[in-house]
Amino acid sequence: MQLQDILYSQGFGTRRVCAGLIQQGLVQVYESGPSEAPVKCLQAAAEFAAEGLRFQVQGVDWPYAEKAYILLNKPTATECSQKPSTYPSIYTLLPSPLRLRPQKGAVQGVQAVGRLDQDTTGLLLLTDDGKFIHRMSSPRHHVPKVYEVRVKHPLDARQVDQLLAGVVLDDDPKPVRAAACEAVSEFHLRLTLTEGKYHQVKRMVAAVSNRVEALHRSQMGGLRLPDDLAPGQWRWLSAADLASIAGG
Repeated sequence: MQLQDILYSQGFGTRRVCAGLIQQGLVQVYESGPSEAPVKCLQAAAEFAAEGLRFQVQGVDWPYAEKAYILLNKPTATECSQKPSTYPSIYTLLPSPLRLRPQKGAVQGVQAVGRLDQDTTGLLLLTDDGKFIHRMSSPRHHVPKVYEVRVKHPLDARQVDQLLAGVVLDDDPKPVRAAACEAVSEFHLRLTLTEGKYHQVKRMVAAVSNRVEALHRSQMGGLRLPDDLAPGQWRWLSAADLASIAGG
C-alpha cells in the first residue's frame, strides 16, 4: 500500500495533503520494528505492508489500524454529539486524524458507541466500525454495563431488592431489572444493566424513591476503565480488550 494512501486511510487529510506531509519530511516510518528509530520517508508512493505498521507524523507516533477502536474516559460537562447544544463535544478531546478518518457514509471519523449524558462520566467506546456499533447497540447482544451511582438519600436493602426484582418505568409496563446491584456504602450504589433505555439508571433509582447525584460507568463486559486513564484521556483498544467486551 502506498504511504500516502496509508496516511489518507488513517485520517491525515486528502491524498494531496498526505503526499505533502511526506514530501516535506514530516513522516517517519518504523521499518525495522518499534524498538528501532523511525526512518524519514520522502516518497509518497513508497510501498509498505500496512498491517502492523507504525509511523510518526510531525513527531507523533501512530499505529496503522484498519478500523479504529478507542476507549475514552468521558469527563463531566461534555456531550456525546457532533453538534453539542450546551457543553463541549467529546470529539474535541480526540486528535484530528481520529475525527477525520474517511468513511463511506456522510459522517467522517470515529463515532460514540451509545451515549452518556453530559453529567455522566466514565467508560465510552468510539469506533469507525459500523458493524461493531450495531452489534453493541443491539438489544440481543446484552453487554453488561456497570455504573457507580452516588445517591442523595441513604440506601437500604429494600431499594436494592426492588432494583433486582424489577421496577416499572413510565414508558413501559414491563418491569426493568438490574442484572446485579449492591450498596457499596450508604450513598454508593453499584448497578449492572444489560439494556440501555433513555436515562435508565436515573429513572430506576427514582422508581425506588431515591435520586442520582453522580453517575459513572466503570465497566463494559469484561473491560474495566483503567485507573491510570484520567478524565478526558483516550487510548487504543487491543484485540484482547475487544474480546473482553464481547465475552463479558
